[in-house]
Amino acid sequence: MEHVAAAAIIDALGIVTGWSEGARLLTGHRAEEVVGRPAAGLLDGEVPERTVAARAGVVALRHRDGHRVELALTACPVLGPDGRPTGHVVTADRPRGAEPALAGQVFQQASMCMQVFDTRQRYLRINDAACQEMGVSEEGLVGRLFMESVEDAEHSRGFQRHLRQVVETGMPVRYEAFSNAPALNRDHAWSVEMWPVKDSSGELTAVALAALDSTDQYWARKRLALLNEAATTIGTTLDVVRTAEELVELLVPKYADFASVDLLDWVLGADELPMVPVDDVVVRRVAHGSTREGVLGAAVHLGETHLYQASSPPARALREGRAVLCQAGEPGFVQWLAERDARSPEGRPYRQGVHSMIAVPLRARGITLGVAACVRMAHPDDYVADDAVFAEELASRAAVCIDNARRFAKERTTALALQHSLLPRGLPGQAAVDVTHRYLPSGSLAGIGGDWFDVIPLSGSRVALVVGDVVGHGIQSSATMGRLRTAVRTLADVDLPPDELLTHLDDLVTHLAAGDGGEEVAELGATCLYAVYDPVSCRLSLAAAGHPAPALVLPGGTAELVDVTAGPPLGVGGLPFEAAELELPEGAVVALYTDGLVEDRERDVDRTTEEMLRALTAPADSLEALVDNVLKAVLPEQPGDDVALLLARTRALGADRVATWGIPPDPAHVAVARQAATEQLAAWGLEETVFVTELVVSELVTNAIRYGVPPIQLRLIRDRALICEVSDGSSTSPHLRRAHAFDEGGRGLLLVAQLTQRWGSRQTGSGKTIWAEQPLPGT
Repeated sequence: MEHVAAAAIIDALGIVTGWSEGARLLTGHRAEEVVGRPAAGLLDGEVPERTVAARAGVVALRHRDGHRVELALTACPVLGPDGRPTGHVVTADRPRGAEPALAGQVFQQASMCMQVFDTRQRYLRINDAACQEMGVSEEGLVGRLFMESVEDAEHSRGFQRHLRQVVETGMPVRYEAFSNAPALNRDHAWSVEMWPVKDSSGELTAVALAALDSTDQYWARKRLALLNEAATTIGTTLDVVRTAEELVELLVPKYADFASVDLLDWVLGADELPMVPVDDVVVRRVAHGSTREGVLGAAVHLGETHLYQASSPPARALREGRAVLCQAGEPGFVQWLAERDARSPEGRPYRQGVHSMIAVPLRARGITLGVAACVRMAHPDDYVADDAVFAEELASRAAVCIDNARRFAKERTTALALQHSLLPRGLPGQAAVDVTHRYLPSGSLAGIGGDWFDVIPLSGSRVALVVGDVVGHGIQSSATMGRLRTAVRTLADVDLPPDELLTHLDDLVTHLAAGDGGEEVAELGATCLYAVYDPVSCRLSLAAAGHPAPALVLPGGTAELVDVTAGPPLGVGGLPFEAAELELPEGAVVALYTDGLVEDRERDVDRTTEEMLRALTAPADSLEALVDNVLKAVLPEQPGDDVALLLARTRALGADRVATWGIPPDPAHVAVARQAATEQLAAWGLEETVFVTELVVSELVTNAIRYGVPPIQLRLIRDRALICEVSDGSSTSPHLRRAHAFDEGGRGLLLVAQLTQRWGSRQTGSGKTIWAEQPLPGT
């Protein structure tokens, strides 16, 4: 018989206790010659450890007639009542030859690591690739437990858990692991697949596995993940330095042991773009980071300028506009490291082990902004070509964020300079109110807004107080603010009442928007509050166009918002504005402000308004101290919008500084009016002004009697200037004209204009008032 099966029973002591007829036919030994004797006496040589561990394999026996017989043996344990092995049943068959040659060669020569373990995680087979990765021969591993051959690390324990999982479930497992390859002294990523090996009866006898080195794919995924992370972590602010710091924080420690960002100086504030340097280049360090605490290996401190020699990798990267790789031993690397050591000898010990670096230019929109450098020390792998591609992509994204921050800073600086040039640098002299103001530009990413304020002296010692806010931020809003401020001053010079002035201003905004193509109506919208205070009557008249109501603080210490109709914002068009009027005691404080003071996404406007009113009533030594107290009490540390705050404390002109006369509509009373004015000037001690004042009174009263409508009134006001006013019931305003040589009249107003400091007319509720001002003696 060519294929004779056989069986034997061997107890725990290795003694043969049973012998089949098939065993006799294969070995020639009869049962009485074998039973009761050690099984080892049947062997012809040592049994391979791999076979012992697997309890299966080809074993050489000595035939009864003395020749060598090789049989394929399989040992199955026999368990006692306590579950412990009491022996083995060994089955034997003539070997069908060694492992098929082709299959054995495939296993042994496979490029991936392949291993076979028994059910207790002991090595049975290991191919050449696995031996090379582990740095151990197959003979040194067969029969050993897996955990005895590796370090006690998380990846090793995970590997063992998966081996046990296959044994327990009988199902294949596929997973990815990241571990060290001892023979190569570097970390590797592995795609591992384990599967159960079963015998012909379906019993699981071993676990086989194949591990494919997926390090390149692993790092490619890591680099892609870093790029995705960069999209959310770089450029979170519009600050150049902070953006550079975010780039460094992303690189260290995931991609580099040390990273730095150096920018050309013009990026941090110069107005013009310089040429890209062709030789040595001077840059400024804005950010760096290291895996070592304190960045002790940095040769350049933050904020310092330093020079990269033309042959150094960073200088080459700037000049060539591409990533430059450099490894230890290369001339450029050696020179760069020597220059770092020379600049900072104390950091030399912390640069030990530096073996690879990559320098990549920061370029955005065709402009070179600076250079980023990455260095590896503890990281075992050198930078390779794939890293250069990744570094250029990451640097490109970071450079766009840095350039955005640079452009924002430049636009913010420009808008702020424009706004400061348009806002009043010094408030004009006037006696109606004491004023102080504050303007705080926004620190938010939206940029500078279009808030403005103004104090405009008017005729009759009156003063106009203005605050406004243009919708939007940036240069466009600042420019629009300048146009509106100029328009308000022009309309104020016409001396229109507050509601009429806002109506004309609303028309102007609508026309401006239409002139810009009709698409910027919303952006040209604005709010405005215009108030006029008369120190003679102590009355305040005001109107608002969508603007917050002003606050009023009475001398007794109570504060409240003025009851004024807000009206529609400027630019809406077609809707009326309502004026309010109230009488104020001397010493009252009026607070005009923009919505940035009390409105914010994170603050309740009613509560903030109450805080403002409380702060306005708090004791303060001066208006300057009061305005600072209000801002400190109401505003958060980082206001989200521009803030303009204008405080005005009212004054009153007493009766001793104002003289008024009613004038009958009779030319004979011109002399009476002239005489009354002369006597009043003498009482005020202003005799030097008598000549000019008599001429002005004569001309203005004569014109009122001749061309005006009763009632006619003459008023003199002694303030910072001497003001002469003549009012009548006609709304027709006078105007200068050139008199011909033989004309009998037409020269009066020309003389008034020539002899006084300024003159003009204003409409009143009952007609008009013609006024002229002349300086007081000694001023």
